[in-house]
This record gives sequence, structure tokens and C-alpha cells, in this order.
Amino acid sequence: MKRFLITLAVIILGAASFAEDTVLQGGVTFDWLTITQEQRDAAVENYKSIVFADSETGYTKKEFREKYSELLKDKDHQKHYMLAAEGFTETKDYNICAFHTRGGILMIYAIQYKNNLKNTYYYDALGRLRYVDETSENYPEFPYYTKKYRANGSLESAVYVDSKDVQYIYEPDGKFKGIWYKDKMFNQKAKQILTRTNW
Repeated sequence: MKRFLITLAVIILGAASFAEDTVLQGGVTFDWLTITQEQRDAAVENYKSIVFADSETGYTKKEFREKYSELLKDKDHQKHYMLAAEGFTETKDYNICAFHTRGGILMIYAIQYKNNLKNTYYYDALGRLRYVDETSENYPEFPYYTKKYRANGSLESAVYVDSKDVQYIYEPDGKFKGIWYKDKMFNQKAKQILTRTNW
């Protein structure tokens, strides 16, 4: 019986220490697992009101193509594809990364030009523009938000970026998808729903 009580105490203390708030750099605290449901609901609605304040839900295909006419095709796509595939992340003029791979083959790479850090452009292997991230004015200072648009102009997702480690993800219609904390995503009820390997 004594051994059972000691084991139970270790389990309870271990669980309690796991549930403690995690303090991030810059003073941001990840407390999603320990705050009340009402507090989680309020946070979700608050960040949604910030991200969707302009009620922008996308462009028509024509509007999108006009706005990004100079970037619909990556003129240096072979060079950029090779740089991204080889793991390069930066040049003098832009940041670059391999964004999506399938079976070890690079499918989509991303470019962020240093003369306009607010936008990130995602291209397929043939250099065709697939997505654009448009980021709020205060980027790269936290917090900021970003909206991802497909090449047809429709909104794919919106993200409130609280810190490097914490992001609130919303569907195009404003529905809350989840909160990322590092490599784990939690839903509005604080249940873990996803894990990512590229964090």
C-alpha cells in the first residue's frame, strides 16, 4: 500500500509539473493547458477580431493576378529551386526555404524578398506562384498576423503569431483551427490534435 501511494504521488507531481505554465522568451507565457475554458474562448475571439478586423476574405482571381502580375512566375525558378532543395536559407537579396516535400522531392519553395519582408511567395517546382502570405505592418515584431492566399485569390488560412513558439490558426471563415506551441497543436478545449516535424 505504501509503495502504491508513493507511485501515485510521483505520477500526480509529474503531471502537475507538466501542466505548469511555460514561460517563453520575451515574457510570453504558454498557459493554454491551465487556463479556464472561458479564458481560452476569449483569447480565440480576441485574436480573431484582430486578424479579421478588415474582414478581408480574399481576392477575385483577376484582382490577385493584377496585384501580383510581376510575381506570377519566378523568373529564376531553376536557381531558386536548387538553392531551396540544397538547404540554403538566405542570399543577399532574399530568404528562401524548402516549404513542402513529398517522398524526398521538393514540391514547393518559399521566397521572402528582403526589400519587402511583409510578403512571402510560394512557388511550385516549375516556378508558378501557388500562394502568397501577406503579413501585418508590425512584422517582424511580435505579435503580428499573416494571411495566406491561394493563386486563385481565395483565403486559405489566417494566423495570429503571438511569439516564435505560439501561433493561433484560423480557417478562411474565421473558425478556430488550433494553437501551435512549438511542435504541438491544441484545439480550443486544450486537447492535443497534431504534431509537426518541421518546427
